[in-house]
Amino acid sequence: MTQHIVVPNDRIGVIIGQKGSTKRLIEEKGGCELRIDSKTGRIEIYNAKDPLEELRIRDVITAIGRGFSPEKALRLMDEEELTLDIINLSSVAANEKEIKRISSRVIGTNGRMREYIEKMTGCNISVYGKTISIIGNPRGREIAHTGIQMLINGSPHGPVYSFLEKKHREMIERDLLEKDVV
Repeated sequence: MTQHIVVPNDRIGVIIGQKGSTKRLIEEKGGCELRIDSKTGRIEIYNAKDPLEELRIRDVITAIGRGFSPEKALRLMDEEELTLDIINLSSVAANEKEIKRISSRVIGTNGRMREYIEKMTGCNISVYGKTISIIGNPRGREIAHTGIQMLINGSPHGPVYSFLEKKHREMIERDLLEKDVV
């Protein structure tokens, strides 16, 4: 089975890496081969030995295409519980100006809001083009998604900070309880 992915042309160089290093690393870790058409942005994954690994490779390439560094994206192959979540702003914004406004709210002044969401959830977040992408474990990813959705819906930053702090405390408490049970 061959998977096809199309990524923005300006991200092809990142996927290939210096002298093909990132492409080679993805192929080695994933046990596959990649064909990259740098003119169209089309990438084919073929000869994958494991269908599950092929899906992870697709997510890694998609994540790099959505603005993540290869190091952050490759975590999807290294850490089994991590998944990729992409919020398409085209479905909630009427035009480019609104997409830019929403993106700016999620990033915050000097990147503080995005960094705070990452800190409170343990996720990585990328705001790129018309998308906001999240890499994280299911619990953290769900909290990050909800916080971002609050910002998209126009909630002021204060309540979003409060929500994230509350959920962060709950995650810590749950982790402590789970350790006590074991």
